Amino acid sequence: MEWSFKLHGGIAAGLSTVLLLLAVLTWLPGTLPLAGSKWPMVTIVVLLFPIFIAALVRIFLSGADRHSMWLAFRCLPGRLRAFLGALAISGVLLMLFSEAGAGNWRAPEVKDGRYFVFDTTPYARGTIEVSHSQYEAVLESDQRSMFAIPGILLSGAAYVVFATGELRRADTGFRSS
Repeated sequence: MEWSFKLHGGIAAGLSTVLLLLAVLTWLPGTLPLAGSKWPMVTIVVLLFPIFIAALVRIFLSGADRHSMWLAFRCLPGRLRAFLGALAISGVLLMLFSEAGAGNWRAPEVKDGRYFVFDTTPYARGTIEVSHSQYEAVLESDQRSMFAIPGILLSGAAYVVFATGELRRADTGFRSS
């Protein structure tokens, strides 16, 4: 596999790991120190889109279908396959547990020292006032989603890049023989 595929896939997998670990840290007592700032989301978006778009471009340029991508993935080393599978499964589980525990409350905010959330219950949509502990629970759930969704997307990008790199290696080896 060419070094550019290894670098691209490694960066995607590494960032996915960091984001999923940050999502897990939201279950620790207290809120993460990143709760009040906007820079984590900006950083995630700035890193996610170029990596993900480049992975999509690589797969479209390869012209591979799903079956050949799966066969190429199966040709990757076992540890790499296990790591990518663990990333994807842990990201999906994080999202499932996060959504199950969040209920119908979203978008926590503080106005004049009072805590509000947006209630998405059918026929009762609107902003409601909640206690501080309920506000923190919704804030942690939002943070968990903010880290887990890009983590899942980056793990998918790593899968695509590594499988495409393996296809490219196999095609190059086939053409030269």
